[in-house]
Amino acid sequence: MPRSIPPNSESFSMTDPASAAIATSSPDRKEVLTTQDGQPLKKSLAKALRREKIRALLLIAPLLLFIFLTFIMPIADMLFRSVENSIVPDTIPNTVRAVQNYEPSTGEAPDEAVYAALADDLMRSQEEKTHTRLGSRLNYDQPGISSVFRKSGRRVSRMDNEVHIEDFAAVNPVWKTPEAWQTLRDSSFWPGSFPRTQIAWNNWETYYKEDEGEDADPTSVAPYGFTYSMLYYDLVNMSDSELASLENASDPEVASLFDGISAALPNFGTNDYKAQFLDIDEGWGNVDYWSTIKRLSPPLTSSYFLSSVDAETTPQGIELKPEDERLYITLFVRTLVLSMLITFSCILLGYPIAYLLANLPTRTSNLLLILVLLPFWTSLLVRTSAWKVLLQQQGVINDILVWIGLISDDGRLVMINNVTGTLIAMTHILLPFMILPLFSVMKTISPSYVRAAKSMGATDWTTFWKIYFPNTIPGIGAGSILVFILAIGYYITPELVGGTDGVFISNRIAYHISSSLNWGLAAALGSILLFLVLALYWAYDRIVGIDNVSLG
Repeated sequence: MPRSIPPNSESFSMTDPASAAIATSSPDRKEVLTTQDGQPLKKSLAKALRREKIRALLLIAPLLLFIFLTFIMPIADMLFRSVENSIVPDTIPNTVRAVQNYEPSTGEAPDEAVYAALADDLMRSQEEKTHTRLGSRLNYDQPGISSVFRKSGRRVSRMDNEVHIEDFAAVNPVWKTPEAWQTLRDSSFWPGSFPRTQIAWNNWETYYKEDEGEDADPTSVAPYGFTYSMLYYDLVNMSDSELASLENASDPEVASLFDGISAALPNFGTNDYKAQFLDIDEGWGNVDYWSTIKRLSPPLTSSYFLSSVDAETTPQGIELKPEDERLYITLFVRTLVLSMLITFSCILLGYPIAYLLANLPTRTSNLLLILVLLPFWTSLLVRTSAWKVLLQQQGVINDILVWIGLISDDGRLVMINNVTGTLIAMTHILLPFMILPLFSVMKTISPSYVRAAKSMGATDWTTFWKIYFPNTIPGIGAGSILVFILAIGYYITPELVGGTDGVFISNRIAYHISSSLNWGLAAALGSILLFLVLALYWAYDRIVGIDNVSLG
């Protein structure tokens, strides 16, 4: 009778080598591979890979930092400047707040409260000398307003602003003391109930320190009358219940300040700031001026981009400017068209030259290649100036054409200060950037391709068009991108030889940066140009494929 095996007993000996091997390979047990120092192999490999990534990052960190500082940040700054408009709310904050309730569509100038806020803001800004910068900013959108701000800044300090001081003193004489203002600013009502007065107090502090020195204490004296005017308009805009809460405040000092204020407000006089501003300059009654101030009140604006496409905001909405004032769309179209023509002319001239360089003997090819690179050893300004000498009506080219009899002396060609001059000069300057990529690609094309096609009966034209040309397309793509991108941003050559008909949008950008100092408009024009280039690059990638571009 066979012996039975207990259910929980081992059926093999763990000391047997074969049994040990089976146990090791059992799915219930996993062997962990380790390194020589006893660390798990997987963990050690991950640690080594992490070290390699950190080392690689440290190696390229200087380049990344350089790209960030010299490429990414300038572009980001340009994009921000194209919409930034903080100078308006920062310079006239109380006016910006007051003008929000003004409707230019009524055809009338704003009410007295807006002029009072403007007087308060101008008093501070003229002390800081920022009102002229504000006038220049508004002048970009509303010509003529800059002189109004300059004139008002000189005379605002002579405005009558004492009426409301006496009115508040009639309610409580303590209003003429700095203690009254300290009590108001320490009260629980100050943070939210007096928005105009808070701004006016900040204006007063800035003005006082500018006038008396940074160490001066504006809380040691009562503010000027403009601050009292803003307090008056804050109180006027309160409801009856809010006025009652001031008169019955839990703080007895605050209640004493405003005791009887609701009954006294209707009897307050007026400084008639509106009449005083109109006496300074009648432009302050111009509805278009106030419409511009209101439209440019936000810290971000679209006005620069609208101006970049010859549009403006009117009471009826966004409209194109009058036809005789449109400039930038024409310049954008001209820039794109001429850049494409320059690229095409560089292909026509550069292709045969690159073909010769690639197929001539090495000695001759190197000599010709030096001639192609020779313009790089000459200043761009010198090359452009040389074209002015060659192309002008009394220049070398016209003299030769007259000498050989092709044209008469009275019929000399006009080839400078127009589109023709720009095309000729820029084609010459950018031609090497087309030749070099074509040459590098053509050098890699095996001559056996052409011989094989001819051995099968193909003509020279068929061999070129079906075999040779398709292999040079990557070089054409690379050269076209280089020439087009360089051409679209050129401004020195068009400025010197283009006149009024051959300038690019880049010339206008340079003008706004260096001459008119309208950096916001220059940034908007540059941003649009950047977006156009990116759009064309995307279209090129979709149609041709950026992977087909090659430098050999």
